[in-house]
Amino acid sequence: MPEYLAPGVYVEETSFRAKTIEGVSTSTAGFVGPARFGPTDGIPELLTSFAEFERVFGGLEQLQFSNEDGPSHNFLAHAVRAFFDNGGRRLYVARVYDGATGRASAQLPQGSPPASGAIQLTARYPGRAGALEVTFRARVGENVLVSEPNASQGQQAALRGVRKYDTVWVRDTDSPVSSPPGTGTLYWVDEDAATSAWCLRSADSGTLLLSDLDPSVDSVHGVSLDVEVLFPGRPDRPGEGRRELWENLSFHYRHRRAVGKVFAETLENRADALSVPLVFTPQNAQAPATPLSGPEVAELIFGAGAVQPGTGAVQPVTVRLQNGSDGERPGADEYRGREDQSGGLPSSGLGSLEAISDIAIVAAPGYSAAGDATAVQQITSHLISHAERMRYRIAVLDSCEGQSIQQVRRYRAQIDSSHAALYYPWIRVLDPVTETEINLPPSGFVTGIYARNDIEIGVHKAPANEVVRGAISFEKLLNKSQQDVLNPEGVNCFRYFEGRGYRLWGARTVSSDPEWKYVNLRRYFAFLEHSIDVGTQWVVFESNGPALWANVRRTVESFLFNEWKSGHLLGEKPEFAYFVRCDRSTMTQNDLDNGRLVCLIGVAPLRPAEFVIFRIGQFTAQKAS
Repeated sequence: MPEYLAPGVYVEETSFRAKTIEGVSTSTAGFVGPARFGPTDGIPELLTSFAEFERVFGGLEQLQFSNEDGPSHNFLAHAVRAFFDNGGRRLYVARVYDGATGRASAQLPQGSPPASGAIQLTARYPGRAGALEVTFRARVGENVLVSEPNASQGQQAALRGVRKYDTVWVRDTDSPVSSPPGTGTLYWVDEDAATSAWCLRSADSGTLLLSDLDPSVDSVHGVSLDVEVLFPGRPDRPGEGRRELWENLSFHYRHRRAVGKVFAETLENRADALSVPLVFTPQNAQAPATPLSGPEVAELIFGAGAVQPGTGAVQPVTVRLQNGSDGERPGADEYRGREDQSGGLPSSGLGSLEAISDIAIVAAPGYSAAGDATAVQQITSHLISHAERMRYRIAVLDSCEGQSIQQVRRYRAQIDSSHAALYYPWIRVLDPVTETEINLPPSGFVTGIYARNDIEIGVHKAPANEVVRGAISFEKLLNKSQQDVLNPEGVNCFRYFEGRGYRLWGARTVSSDPEWKYVNLRRYFAFLEHSIDVGTQWVVFESNGPALWANVRRTVESFLFNEWKSGHLLGEKPEFAYFVRCDRSTMTQNDLDNGRLVCLIGVAPLRPAEFVIFRIGQFTAQKAS
């Protein structure tokens, strides 16, 4: 309460309405699985399109695990594409990797390095997609050496348009243009300590003062670096991969745009680490702890004699990184996630998704493709445990490829959770990489359907009777009699209906509790609980009395009234659709003494019309009257 110590007019703000609760998003998904490239730890970044996934994690090309003979389909990439094709908007991806390093690398110059050292080029992340083709181009600029009038000395040499630590090439007119930019002709721009004017320093610490240059005879040309990276594409189409270009980089390690800083091993922020695929490490042969100067780095890349006669252009140098590895097929431990070096929360796998509060759907596309049934069961358990632990999430489970009806029933019999749903069979699509028909796990398609259903209708509606976009068939075409066996056991099936296409035809969880047998019921309650959780944080540490209880009741009732008006709750009147109690009937004195505010909320949710029954019989005119 404000203090009133002196006479005057006091204007105060007060509130005459209850605080509001805003509904949380339910369409954001989180995927875990192996990919061709990209980070293997840290908090995942938000992706909003398949193009973003390709830039960070590579495309649809196949993976080659070291413990398997042949290539494996890139199920995670296909699932991401299916997610966005089926209506998904927001997705987090955590890449799992099982291997030591697996990073592709190369060295410049190739062969025997010179005495000054060498440059190590390394892919930032492991994977065969790290076989980058890196092209270095030196850009030789115009002459920056000019003369300016001086009252005492007449004309004096000066540099225009240069910065400190720029690399320059000094040439006198008596030498042909084809003179190589080797040691003694390449310098970097520095400040002379005695005169505070520009001077030029060479790799051997020699200093060239501008007073030693004559603009009428000599010329000074700025030399910068362009780096182009070509990502590997399809094996049968070399050179068609994605290209990225970094321009006007400097050779000197102290420059603001130094190539060693732009492509450093450790970058300042996560966004740069996701977009810069290469690590550039100059190594000094004589003193490893001493960085190489700009002229030394330029010589290691381009060597001596690299200037073309008559043009001043430098021949580009191209090198391909080699020996990248996709590692072994990840197991249950990789999917669960490893703890970071500080001993805190897991920084990879499912553990890395725990720090992201807006994820409502989790899946691990392709986990059920592993030949080891034990590993599949363990990963299934990790997915369910993660969803239950995070409370407001549901796990989308895949059946195994090629499973018969009896096999999928046995698989289903091993799990029981209201926070998970199982889908069968796999979905057949046309693979743009192999140009053949392949089967994909359902989770990528299903999570996209979840998101589409939430956005277009609402989370209260069952995500079923929806078209599966991208499907050309199913691994197994089920009939009604076969689904009659699977549906009561909580196995959600895909069905083909003539004239209506390929559809998802099930919306049950794998729970044995009939109260939570429908997917939309579990997800709608997660929506209500999460929204109330986030929207009532202001209550903590308020005075626990009748005024606060009334405010809490009004806040929750306003939120539920809006849900009822939107048709998300069952009941002709609000009192039939929900109730909210927060008073002495819900709290004992012991609760009050221990700082507990207890609010009891009941809602009447809508359940799906899973069985639509029309009863038809004959009647006569006499009966009708």
